[in-house]
Amino acid sequence: MEFKKIQLNGFKSFADKANFLIEDGLTGIVGPNGCGKSNIVESLRWVMGETSAKSMRGSGMEDVIFSGTSNRPSKNISEVSLLLNNENKEGPVQYKEFEEISVRRKIEKDKGSKYYINDKEVRARDVQTFFADLSTGA
Repeated sequence: MEFKKIQLNGFKSFADKANFLIEDGLTGIVGPNGCGKSNIVESLRWVMGETSAKSMRGSGMEDVIFSGTSNRPSKNISEVSLLLNNENKEGPVQYKEFEEISVRRKIEKDKGSKYYINDKEVRARDVQTFFADLSTGA
């Protein structure tokens, strides 16, 4: 199972929807200081079930929501989607029939996080177990 694409919307410094394709081979993230490289890596950890706001460089989990700038208003929702290639059918048994698996996490101000696997709402523990079964984790 391989990562195919990550999509950020309202996550930290990414106010607008941003897509990052993860191609075969080595994928690198380069850019000047302050452009959001660390935020992309943190978004992966977050969508995979990270629960520690401190490890996300924040004081609370809602700190991942775009907080606005002098030119842009803040957002109320942050969402990260991770698309996984499952053509080799290596995923957990309940997802073996799917060629692609989508894992999504969404947080709204004052409402907390929701997790989805293939657009079906699941518990945080289900997402954490999904990645643990793949011998990976946040």
